[in-house]
Amino acid sequence: MNTIFRKSMLSVAGLAFAGGVFAGPIAAHAANPVDGKPVAVAVQSTAPKPQGDQSHITLNDEQTANVKAIIAATKKAGLPERAAVISIATSLQESKLENLGHLGDKNDHDSLGLFQQRPTSGWGTPEQITDPAYSTTAFLKGLRQVDGWQDMALTDAAQTVQVSAYPDAYAQWEQQATDLVAQHWNS
Repeated sequence: MNTIFRKSMLSVAGLAFAGGVFAGPIAAHAANPVDGKPVAVAVQSTAPKPQGDQSHITLNDEQTANVKAIIAATKKAGLPERAAVISIATSLQESKLENLGHLGDKNDHDSLGLFQQRPTSGWGTPEQITDPAYSTTAFLKGLRQVDGWQDMALTDAAQTVQVSAYPDAYAQWEQQATDLVAQHWNS
């Protein structure tokens, strides 16, 4: 779907939603006055729903610390929670949130760290890539360069940055990443 069409559709959906939010309480109050008490209005989240079957792992202390490091780097970069969700889901797929060093024969080329970034691809030195704050900032820099990443399916945004041999694999981690951001964003 091209960017202009997608933005147009989102604008129409936003106007319809806004009309419902503003007209809904007025119509509800007029039809059902409740002794001057405010009427509750349900607001739907605009975050995309996770695609496909979802995976989940139990995190240890190191993995939880890495979640917190990703969130801190996202906040420091001035990006919203959605960027943290995409980053955490990407790291769940790439390393299960473990800061991986060189894995010998099991290594995917020279990939290292939370995001399996490669020094030979310009992500940084091995020392930088294995620093959770640095590697997250590098990932977020790539994400910012993706036009429309905020409205993309998570797996598409992650794949555009990562260029993985398994482009659809990121989607399976969206729910856990969303839950982790909800749990740790304000802590």
